[in-house]
Amino acid sequence: MNYLFLFYSLFMSINNSLLIFDFNKESDSTSWKIVDDKVMGGRSGGNFYINKEGFGVFEGHVSLENNGGFSSVRHNFESKKVEAYSKIIIRLRGDGKRYQLRLKSDKNDRHAYISYIMTTKDWQLIEISLSEMYPTFRGRKLDLSNYPGKNLEEVAFLIGNKVSENFKLEIDNIVLQ
Repeated sequence: MNYLFLFYSLFMSINNSLLIFDFNKESDSTSWKIVDDKVMGGRSGGNFYINKEGFGVFEGHVSLENNGGFSSVRHNFESKKVEAYSKIIIRLRGDGKRYQLRLKSDKNDRHAYISYIMTTKDWQLIEISLSEMYPTFRGRKLDLSNYPGKNLEEVAFLIGNKVSENFKLEIDNIVLQ
């Protein structure tokens, strides 16, 4: 077992944290759903699976054909009360590309609260203040308050950098603190 991960897990359990998802070889990934620009006629294609190391992998190709340009993976879950938490922490390894982290208070909302993540090809611990996540719908910033921080029902990752590109994002865990 990775001692750094063991230390991190112990630290998180001591520090009033809420685990959203912790990937491992036995993880059930069926609650993670791909939504590509195909819903609007585009040609992008994403895939999500658990790799042999036990990490969640979101990979594929973003195409600009037919007015396309994005791929996303979404995880819906029973509503969690999140008022006691101020930030989201994600351990991930990317490909040097920019992704959006997207949260929804209610999975039926049309808008999401977003923040951008610039990845490297190394493992990173990304910390994002929940209060800084702002509302958008179809790429447009909305005139609404930032993330209210009361409930959470969906976490998503999206890539849509206005270029045709392959992508790969590995996710270890997602925690609120």
